[in-house]
Amino acid sequence: CMAMMAASAFFFLSMNSFDRKWRTSILVSGLITFIAAVHYWYMRDYWASNMESPTFFRYVDWVLTVPLMCVEFYLILKVAGAKKSLMWRLIFLSVVMLVTGYLGEAVYRDSAWLWGLISGIAYFVIVYDIWFGEAKKLALKAGGAVLKAHKT
Repeated sequence: CMAMMAASAFFFLSMNSFDRKWRTSILVSGLITFIAAVHYWYMRDYWASNMESPTFFRYVDWVLTVPLMCVEFYLILKVAGAKKSLMWRLIFLSVVMLVTGYLGEAVYRDSAWLWGLISGIAYFVIVYDIWFGEAKKLALKAGGAVLKAHKT
């Protein structure tokens, strides 16, 4: 929780030291870490009070932060010519991954394997897009700081 909050402070306070084209990306990074810090705080309290996994809070956190990470990939690759369709595709896949993962873990436990399979397929399509597909091609084409940020 504290590490995420410290990262948020770093991102927000250092935004003006970055080139203008990267500032929105730095802002989104700060938002991701801030949202995670708040949810980790809730999850810790939930665990301490109930002694059970804070499944709901994990998924609330992920349904906010994972699509923002997809936005982050788009913002980094926008400099290399990425289209918004890439961003929306990644966001859609991340929502499918998270919703089906939650359904399998918390709602339809008897058919968790099916929901896990759907969630896993969405996950692996995202991984493919980033490491081997359109996102990777754009990062390689841009090289330099874009490729370094993409790899990170």
